[in-house]
Amino acid sequence: MPTTRKNSQAPKVGPNDLGKLPPQAPELEDSVIGALMIEKEAYATVADLLRPESFYKDKNRLVFEAIRALAAKDEPIDALSVVEKLKSQGTLTQAGGASYISDLTRKVASTAHLHYHAQIVAQKATARDLISLAAQLEENAYDETQDVDELMQQAEAGVFEISQRAQKRDVTQIDPVISEAFDRMRKASKNEGNISGVPSGFHDLDKITSGWQASDLIIIAARPAMGKTAFVLSMAKNIAVNYNIPVAMFSLEMSNVQLVNRLIMNVCEIEGDKVKNGKLSASEWSQLEHKIIELRGAPIYVDDTPSLSVFELRSKARKLVREHKVKLIIIDYLQLMNASGMTFGSREQEISIISRNLKQLAKELDIPIIALSQLNRNVESRTGVEGKTPQLSDLRESGAIEQDADMVCFIHRPEYYHLYTDDKSGKDLRGLGQIIVAKHRNGATDSIWLRFRSKFAKFQNEDETFDDDMPPLPAPGEVTIQSRMNDDTPF
Repeated sequence: MPTTRKNSQAPKVGPNDLGKLPPQAPELEDSVIGALMIEKEAYATVADLLRPESFYKDKNRLVFEAIRALAAKDEPIDALSVVEKLKSQGTLTQAGGASYISDLTRKVASTAHLHYHAQIVAQKATARDLISLAAQLEENAYDETQDVDELMQQAEAGVFEISQRAQKRDVTQIDPVISEAFDRMRKASKNEGNISGVPSGFHDLDKITSGWQASDLIIIAARPAMGKTAFVLSMAKNIAVNYNIPVAMFSLEMSNVQLVNRLIMNVCEIEGDKVKNGKLSASEWSQLEHKIIELRGAPIYVDDTPSLSVFELRSKARKLVREHKVKLIIIDYLQLMNASGMTFGSREQEISIISRNLKQLAKELDIPIIALSQLNRNVESRTGVEGKTPQLSDLRESGAIEQDADMVCFIHRPEYYHLYTDDKSGKDLRGLGQIIVAKHRNGATDSIWLRFRSKFAKFQNEDETFDDDMPPLPAPGEVTIQSRMNDDTPF
């Protein structure tokens, strides 16, 4: 369902008190409409540029609507067919009658400059849209009952909506695209481990993904207490500290200080309670001072704006990429975002707009965007070993998120459900987290194991083993879990 601004009923732009006329090009409008009725393939040239609202003259708007309706049914577009279509719609008189339609075709000397003329008509329409938006915003700004923050969100949403309509990309011949693909392949071949994207620092995961790829939207989802934030913070530390790649994290759930405390726990390996209350032993203070150096100067940028809107994110992300060369953005988490300034029939529609805009932003900035997401309660209600493994259908508002995402990963810790042993291999699952790549648009799906150190909320590669977090071994006969590491069954 299309979305609209809350104040979409702005008055039509007209001459203002100074006698100025709104931007318009009536002669070019006539020329464009006439060309569409005398040139067989003309409509295809302007279809992605113009809409009925692009025309300032009401008559031309009605005629273009008739032309568009004919094109949609692949019917001939000429003066006679347009007249008949207007008759069937009951708008022929409003459109100036058959004589006006005939006059439009006579005014056209050549269709050679159709595209150029259509661009000017579209630009004038965009200028009128901006004037209408500004007028509505001015009226609301004078209204003292209006919330200023909400008004700013409406302004940003309105400008964004107009810019999206005006933004058109030309078709590109394949040769330069091939050259760019070759360049990326050459750069990837020089990277250690054949990593072409941003490395996560988790070796087995990077083998599946080849690193997080530019322009991809990656969804990482899990039930509460699975360690979503711990996973992305561990990854952010790997990326920024180990690889010196700038990364930004938008935390809608935690404050900046809470987030940094989690990073201190992660890097310095000090328990969370001690980080909060400062009750450290002399050796722990020494450990803190020694390891905190890793974080100082690290290219990690954090933002804790509550209830962040997708439009705020867009402007902040552009600035981060432009000024700090950020190569990866993390959002914790998707369901706490909003699309302020627009109205929706349901929360699912709003999430759909948010996920679509995140994908567009990743493509525009040419960087990967990772968004955390909650899973619904279906996992908890299912029984049996396999039932606890997350599935794509467990995503909240799963239709839109799954469709827009290039990759969907799940975090699953069997020990949370008191499942400690893989009954096939006998693998000890205590202190392990499973990362399941359930959707991978440009590669294979698989799963890997990571070491999870609960005291420090820290994920590490599985071969980095520790004994300090291990729960007691289960009693004989206690529930075990089957590994899905090499299972080809779709998730």
